Amino acid sequence: MSEPFLSIQHVRKSFGATTVVQDFNLDVDKGEFISFLGPSGCGKTTMLRIVAGFEQPTDGRIVVGGKDVTGLKPNQRNIGMVFQAYALFPNMTVAQNIGFGLRVAGRPRAEIDARVGEMLGLIKLGEFGARYPYQLSGGQQQRVALARAIAPKPRLLLLDEPLSALDAKVRVSLRDEIRAIQRDLGITTIFVTHDQEEAMSMSDRIVVMNAGRADQVGAPFEVYNRPATRFVAGFVGTLNVIEAVVKDAASGAVEVGGVPVALGRGLGGAKPGDKVALALRPEAISMAKEGARAVAIPCTITAVNFLGSVIRINADAASNKLSFDTFNNPASPPPAPGDQTTVHFSPADLLVLDA
Repeated sequence: MSEPFLSIQHVRKSFGATTVVQDFNLDVDKGEFISFLGPSGCGKTTMLRIVAGFEQPTDGRIVVGGKDVTGLKPNQRNIGMVFQAYALFPNMTVAQNIGFGLRVAGRPRAEIDARVGEMLGLIKLGEFGARYPYQLSGGQQQRVALARAIAPKPRLLLLDEPLSALDAKVRVSLRDEIRAIQRDLGITTIFVTHDQEEAMSMSDRIVVMNAGRADQVGAPFEVYNRPATRFVAGFVGTLNVIEAVVKDAASGAVEVGGVPVALGRGLGGAKPGDKVALALRPEAISMAKEGARAVAIPCTITAVNFLGSVIRINADAASNKLSFDTFNNPASPPPAPGDQTTVHFSPADLLVLDA
């Protein structure tokens, strides 16, 4: 098994009596795109700054390419970083901004000009080299910040919520471009975000952070479908939490609002009469009984939200509040608030959160 390109080992960071990162461990392969995902204050940006060298860990170490870089300054680590606020030099042109790191490194003029031209083509701003940052849109400025970070050919690229200041359409477009550039260059990348859609669509693996810890590390499919903790289950994607009563713990027999549900897996030390919390994703619920959707629960529609191609429906079902989606069909109007209907789902789609 090959040695990881980046290894974060038992990192802890405290500011006075407050610990913001707790025993953080992560191995990253060369060329991987990793996202740190979590709410504000969970420690993701602090962890990124420790990797960059802007913060020193209280304990632990950072190893890049087999070398311990924990004690090195940021400019000694050969790491590129893109900040949320762009941080472009207003008195420099786009070309001068992109070439800044190369000039500081003392590269020959001809090499700088060639690399700047290459970067301008990569970010699709070939005709904008003579412009100043104030003459660019937000998305264009962020492209320039990205080009400046990768122009010196860093071995590691760090992105600190680079899309959060942009409008929705630009964010979607730019995240696709960033991922394409990262794949093209094969550069190992860590991306910090609180936006789960960004993390899910861009990452090879996601690190879901909670209170300074990595609650789960895994591919987007795994994190979404098999969350390791209740926090991950609730933070990643929309989640319905259903209360059930245990009937037989060994076989996983429970009742939801009086409706028997066979989970098909044991419930550990639970006893008959205990309450358990079950998680169910909106897309697992349907008003039509199809295939394996063996559970049918009566409900009352409480709200219908038209979102274009998707309609999000809220309902009261067996003392539980459910949210589920259906595709827009112009020939079949959605139900209205107050309508009585039945929802269906498969027991296999239920995740036991606690017992």
